[in-house]
Amino acid sequence: MLALSQRANAATLAGAMAAREFTFHDAGITSPPLRAFNALGAGLARVGIEIGSLDPERVLAAARRATGLEDFGDPSFREGLDALLASAAREGGLSSFGRFAFAGIVGGALKNRLRVIDYAKRNPDVRKEKIARPWIVLGLPRTGTTLLSFLMDQDPMVRSLRDWETRELIPPPGLAGYAEDPRIAQAAKQNEQLHKLIPPLPAMHPMGATLATECVGLFALDLKSLMFSTQAIMPAYGRWLEGADARPLYAMHELVLQILQSALPTETWALKTPQHLWHLEALRERYPDARLIWTHRDPAAVVPSVASLNMAFYRTWCRDPDPRVAGDHWNRTLRYGVERGLRYDAAQSDRGWCCHVQYAELMKDPVGSVRRIYAHFGDEVSPLHARRMERWMQDRPQQAFGRHVYRAEELGLSRAQIDADYAEYRARFAVPSEA
Repeated sequence: MLALSQRANAATLAGAMAAREFTFHDAGITSPPLRAFNALGAGLARVGIEIGSLDPERVLAAARRATGLEDFGDPSFREGLDALLASAAREGGLSSFGRFAFAGIVGGALKNRLRVIDYAKRNPDVRKEKIARPWIVLGLPRTGTTLLSFLMDQDPMVRSLRDWETRELIPPPGLAGYAEDPRIAQAAKQNEQLHKLIPPLPAMHPMGATLATECVGLFALDLKSLMFSTQAIMPAYGRWLEGADARPLYAMHELVLQILQSALPTETWALKTPQHLWHLEALRERYPDARLIWTHRDPAAVVPSVASLNMAFYRTWCRDPDPRVAGDHWNRTLRYGVERGLRYDAAQSDRGWCCHVQYAELMKDPVGSVRRIYAHFGDEVSPLHARRMERWMQDRPQQAFGRHVYRAEELGLSRAQIDADYAEYRARFAVPSEA
């Protein structure tokens, strides 16, 4: 019923909204209740009372109280927590509502971490689960990674992370009650509330409780996630993340997959997030048989789109965010990920260590692109998988919630600058211009 109602709602909204164009200017706290919330928070702050604590000890204590648990596992996560909260408090520019929301996001990650560690202690056999030959998509945002992950998810032998699963991991959903798990409706309601706060979001990025989602939610359990940087611009945390040890991150990532797989078995997984580019050494150390796919697109189309998307969040959580600062921040962040990937690629003697896919190719022939990916790793797309991909592409709404538009100049970005910053990347992988 939920899937049918979501499709009906999408069809109803499509006619009303398909012609609308959305920019980050359509986001922001405009409702009277939220303006009142921020005004109250500002008044309380003047007398020394902060809404939404960013003090690490208080955040940890709140997670312990909420779960009744004490063991966070490997203590290395604490360095990330301290770096994140210090950066958010000092340079995030969060409004009162933003602090409240940010503290809730961090607290939710810590509660999930406590419950994952506790579940693994009570069920030690989950660590025997083998995460075999996972498909991992690791291209930059806006390069077709979401479409590709949806297509890979149509393989009946593959399982993807679902949006609702990553919000509340424990207990892991089992086969018998998976389709009716009450956490699905809870996640759908949360998405609906987020869309009310940020109206352009559905046009900017596909979201849905039952859709395949990214690994950044699992990375948040180790407090090493680019997800946090989508809530506020925190350069100090970004610099810390670039040098952080990613091995504990992937140990936690694997443990979560093992727990989920123990309750709902699968042949393999289809996973994705651009952040995998940041940590290729640790990724391949943890998953040596992983099948990696790197999607490529003209950075002059990617960088402004990513900055515009995140400006929609900043306008909701932060006080007076500067689009030019956001543009510079995301250009630097994405360039770093690409440079890490370039260095890793240059050091590989096996040129087939990953499969490279051009965005234009994927958009022109999605199913054919997946066939080529499978063939690269010596596999074949099954007839059922092919039929399901073709059916999904036919059913997929085209700009059902409007169209995301952005102007690079508003974000302080120019084609000449981006072309210069990513010249080596475009040359190495023959990435065509979208001028």
